[in-house]
Amino acid sequence: MSDASRRDEIERPADESEGGRHEPPDRTAPGEAPSSGDAVASGGEAAVGGDANVPPGGPDDLRSAAEAAALADLAERETAYGLLQRGLALMKRRHYAQAAVILERAARLEPHKGSIVEPLGRAYYNSGQHELAASAFEELLIVDPSLAYAHFGLGQSLKRLGRTAEARKHLRLAVALAPGSRLYRDALARLG
Repeated sequence: MSDASRRDEIERPADESEGGRHEPPDRTAPGEAPSSGDAVASGGEAAVGGDANVPPGGPDDLRSAAEAAALADLAERETAYGLLQRGLALMKRRHYAQAAVILERAARLEPHKGSIVEPLGRAYYNSGQHELAASAFEELLIVDPSLAYAHFGLGQSLKRLGRTAEARKHLRLAVALAPGSRLYRDALARLG
């Protein structure tokens, strides 16, 4: 990806990122390393040889297999938090269109939740869906009108849609709300 196209991606500035974001849980039991022999069938039974009710390693492996099955069951449930984490992981790998689909599902489960709407707006913007991005950032401004990043994202989206007067207004607001942000000042300067 060229420096110019990378510069046009919307990412949350490092000084404004939310703390406490967590990666999806590890699928292995605490203190264990994953191995090919730890495979578990969907019914919670050991998938590798031997008696179906007792794993090859004995009762301790049975507990590990049950824990792994429980974790897999939890992972299959569609919670807003689980979907948010999957969407963020996709965005981290720059799979923005896929992330948008996952984050849309999270937004349906938890409407008007800023922590979901903001990455949804970024996913839309970075996947070229600027009209949807503008709508998401407008919704984020309804949740919190003083959020500088929402004004920035809306301004960038409106700029891509050719609505420069509206874009300028929101970029100016972003700069006014976060005067120390070079990202916001540079975006306003590039608009002219």
